[in-house]
Amino acid sequence: MLALVLNSLDDDKAEEVVTIDLRGRTAIADHMVIASGRSSRQVGAIAEKLAERVKQVTGRSPRIEGKDAGDWVLIDTDDVIVHVFRPEVRDFYQLEKMWLPADALARVREPAQPSSYQPQD
Repeated sequence: MLALVLNSLDDDKAEEVVTIDLRGRTAIADHMVIASGRSSRQVGAIAEKLAERVKQVTGRSPRIEGKDAGDWVLIDTDDVIVHVFRPEVRDFYQLEKMWLPADALARVREPAQPSSYQPQD
């Protein structure tokens, strides 16, 4: 499943893809993948294509949250949790900071600018 997710994200030009191994740390999934799209439209399209590909291969439809807004879409394939963000939303929530060890985080990415994103209630 992880290979399918990574190939799909690559095919759809997702940016700054980070894979986090969750095995032994949580029961929610084996891996978390975090990626960015350049716009709300691309974020939604990346999520939609990934869901289609997972269904084609497994026969199961993954659960999707947030696709209509396009700021942050979560795709739950059971084995892999995928988060696709617009860059400023990703910088605001900093999921990598929560899940990656500090030494790995330093190698992954640094936010370019402080985020101006403000979540809506």
